[in-house]
Amino acid sequence: MDNNKPIIVVAVGGNALLQRGELMSYENQFSNIAIATQALAKLSEEYRVVIVHGNGPQVGLLALQNLAYTDAPPYPLDVLGAETQGMIGYMMAQGLKRALPDGKFSTVLTQIAVDENDPAFDAPDKFIGPIYDQQTAADKARQYGWTVKQDGEFWRRVVPSPYPQQILELDSIRTLLDAGHTVICCGGGGCPVVHTQQGYEGVEAVIDKDLSAAVLAKRLGAQHFLILTDGDFVCVDWGTPNEKPLYDVSVNELKQYTFAAGSMAPKVNACCDFAAATLGIGHIGSLHKAYEIMAHQSGTHIRA
Repeated sequence: MDNNKPIIVVAVGGNALLQRGELMSYENQFSNIAIATQALAKLSEEYRVVIVHGNGPQVGLLALQNLAYTDAPPYPLDVLGAETQGMIGYMMAQGLKRALPDGKFSTVLTQIAVDENDPAFDAPDKFIGPIYDQQTAADKARQYGWTVKQDGEFWRRVVPSPYPQQILELDSIRTLLDAGHTVICCGGGGCPVVHTQQGYEGVEAVIDKDLSAAVLAKRLGAQHFLILTDGDFVCVDWGTPNEKPLYDVSVNELKQYTFAAGSMAPKVNACCDFAAATLGIGHIGSLHKAYEIMAHQSGTHIRA
């Protein structure tokens, strides 16, 4: 155990663990997670590592499976989020243990307090589940009462994504980290809960995992915040002939650009928020190049 190592909070996208358009099978997720955990295990040579994973495709799949069984009412999104925390955390812990047999790894089921009056509840914009063509998306929206929006050339379901306010298991995460564990936590952004007279209760939402990870990184006093996704760099004018990758950029420089809501914008905003608040460095890059990003051989690097 070396508590002198800098802390790095790593956010791994749910889409990086299950590629866009890929069959949502256990085998495909297992294969992608094996690649991710090899890269993450290597980071532990130089950092104390905390891992936050996304769950957009996975929670959407569970919601569809949930609707398919009609002999019981559907479970709410916060409960489905807890299920994905267990599933993905289990597979990630297995992969990390294979890469580092002597390492210590713990998965913490995490609740995140949100504001019940958050405007996000009236303006759903968080993509979950598989991609559809426009007609199929419209049919499912009518059938299930969903809100759907365009995601690139396809359409997907969107749900509310309130801002994370408080990480209820923060002390447990810190204790495990100080004891030399690599901690997997805040999965899928954490289970969204609101405080009531009876205590905390879940709400129908999915928190953006990048924003939860940024809050976690600030609370832990991390020096680095790394977001791993399915692209090598943050790009201006992504998908157009004028596409331009960004390498080393400041928070102020990024303010002049516009990024896609629900995909790259939350990642950029989360890194900017972290860098401005802590004077640490935010990094965004490919799931397969975690070590190279931290060696400054790949990725976009954001400073205050």
